[in-house]
Formats: sequence, structure tokens, C-alpha cells
Amino acid sequence: MHASPEPMAAVQSSAALLRVPTPERWLEQACRTPRILLIDHANCEKKAASTALALMFAYAEDTQITLGLSRLAREELRHYEQVVRLIERLGFGLERLAPGRYAQALRGAVAHEEPGRQVDLMICGALIEARSCERFAALAPRLSGPIGELFAGLEAAEARHQSLYWTLAQRAAQAADLDLATRLARFADLEAQLVTSPDDNFRFHSGPPPA
Repeated sequence: MHASPEPMAAVQSSAALLRVPTPERWLEQACRTPRILLIDHANCEKKAASTALALMFAYAEDTQITLGLSRLAREELRHYEQVVRLIERLGFGLERLAPGRYAQALRGAVAHEEPGRQVDLMICGALIEARSCERFAALAPRLSGPIGELFAGLEAAEARHQSLYWTLAQRAAQAADLDLATRLARFADLEAQLVTSPDDNFRFHSGPPPA
């Protein structure tokens, strides 16, 4: 059973945004397959930077969005460089991976029309960053050596990114007089389903492996 939503004023931390913790079976699989974990993590950092840039173009007249997401994009690209350097250091090598279902499913539920679209996009960004933060925190003590150290260092950055997206979602919903709590509940329920239901393709944001 999913947790009840937090009051809007209390939804600040990553844990407060998420309905459920990462399943133990996903964490066990991540520890068994660090190479795929890191390669997909690198892809996620690139996609996060690309998403931020796309939003900067979509809402170019809004300086709070463009300046905030400009900083976020730069940080995501620095993280990408850190992950790639670690992949090379560990001798894993890079390869092209098909994307998982997670981000596509979340963004598939985004409204097509404004102003709801902007609110939904920012909610999705907050949830994705919140899940990243939660998984870094869960994995860091389980993965010894440089991978655990990297994840421990990235947790605080992901929390800042989550906070930025959530602030932008609150601001957009207030300006458009939209019900943020209802919209968050819909996406948070979908996000929880995606990370708890069996998933054939292991990725950084995937669900647990089939039993």
C-alpha cells in the first residue's frame, strides 16, 4: 500500500515526494551489475542536462526557469564527466543502452496544453531527481570503493535539483491556480508503480527484476 501524500507545505525532501522506497530486489541487482548501473547513470546525467536545456528553450521568457536550469544543466554535465571517468578507471567500457521505461512513462502522462504542461513537467523533474537522490543514498553504503564514494557525493546535488524543480512546480501551479496536490498524487502514484513493478531491463530508474 502506498503512503499517503504529504501536505503541500511538507513536501520538500525527496522522501516526502516519493510514495515508496526502492525495492530491495532492485538494490541487490544494482550491486550485482555495477557496470550497467554506471553506464545507464551516465546516460541519465546526459538526459537530465538535455531536459534542462529543452525547458530553458520552452520557457525562455522566464528567467527563474532559465537561470536555475542553466546551473542545473552545467552540474549534470559535470556529473556525467565524473561517471565516465570512473567507468574508464574501472575498465568497464561504454556501450549504447536502450532507454528504460521510467522517464518516458512519466512524461507520457504530462498535459499537452499550457499551463498544466509546465506544472506537470516540473513535477516529473522533481520526482526523477527525488528518486535519484533516494537511490544514491541507498546504494552508497552498499557499494564499497569509488562507486559508493561517488554516489555519496552526488546525493546532495540531486536533492538540490529536486528542490529546484519542486519550487518551479509550486510557482507555476500557483500562477495558474491549478491543484498541485492532485497533479502530484497522479504522477507520484505512476512513479511508484514504475519502480515497484517487475522490469525486464535493469536501468538506474527501473523496477525490480522479474521474480
